[in-house]
Amino acid sequence: MEHLVKTSHGPVCVAVYGDPDKPALITYPDVALNYMFCFQGLFFCPEASSLLLHNFCIYHISPLGHELGAPAISLDAPLITVDDLADQIVEVLNFFGLGAVMCMGVTAGAYILTLFAMKYRQRVLGLILVSPLCKAPSWTEWLYNKVMSNLLYYYGMCGVVKELLLKQYFSKEVRGNGQVPESDIAQECRRLLCERQSTNVWRFLEAINGRMDLSEGLRKLQCRSLIFIGEHSPYHSEAVHMTTKLDRRYSALVEVQGCGSLVTEEQPHAMMIPMEYFLMGYGIYRQIQSVSPRSPLSPTSISPELLSPESMGLKLKPIKTRVPIS
Repeated sequence: MEHLVKTSHGPVCVAVYGDPDKPALITYPDVALNYMFCFQGLFFCPEASSLLLHNFCIYHISPLGHELGAPAISLDAPLITVDDLADQIVEVLNFFGLGAVMCMGVTAGAYILTLFAMKYRQRVLGLILVSPLCKAPSWTEWLYNKVMSNLLYYYGMCGVVKELLLKQYFSKEVRGNGQVPESDIAQECRRLLCERQSTNVWRFLEAINGRMDLSEGLRKLQCRSLIFIGEHSPYHSEAVHMTTKLDRRYSALVEVQGCGSLVTEEQPHAMMIPMEYFLMGYGIYRQIQSVSPRSPLSPTSISPELLSPESMGLKLKPIKTRVPIS
């Protein structure tokens, strides 16, 4: 069920899946995406049902104007900031009567949720971050985003913008080239980007491009954090930097081989075992069911380091490991 929640900075669309009596898990997508693409691959994994849907009620939060069929926000409307977006989340939680929640975000969405956790520590149980941002944009990233922003403003969701976004989301193997055709997942993403209101994407991109550095406040976070980063993600060094700034007792880093930033869509199966061990620290377990020998959760498909509960933070030790492509 989708709800349109009125907040101080405009209405926010929230899609709710599951039993509201269960603990809450909120999600926040990357720029130009919404839950229907950014998290669909992960939640459609058979194993996700027994781990996430069995234990949580999912609240998918869409950035302003990113939901399907959203009208264009007027160019005359005041621009929002990352602080405004973080403050919207607490208004969403209050609307649903939620207390402390588990958070899952991708890249820009991971930044918003991290900022939310820093501002409202008592409302966050834990962070699951995919290819997160935590620093202010470098000059290179700022210029890259500014080019996209100007193209969006003057030309809409044109072909160049879509190519720039796909380059941020996916590895070369998924995007294809002259010898390798573009994958189905990249084609579907390209189609969904055409449905976005360019002015709404522009507003979110402007907010993210004006973000501040969170590095100094990360060590004060009191919740556990699990970070996934694709080997070929343009934000790889930023994820590693973020891990060094977090309290090493409460954080873990998982590097996924042969993957871009959007691990939730490109290799969602690689997230399941690390998340299972991470959630065990909260007393949350996967629903018992048989696992096919060919399943991504089969022990033969997972790096041996991941099979140790100690390595996934049950004793709160950080890791950096690789998940092979199955």
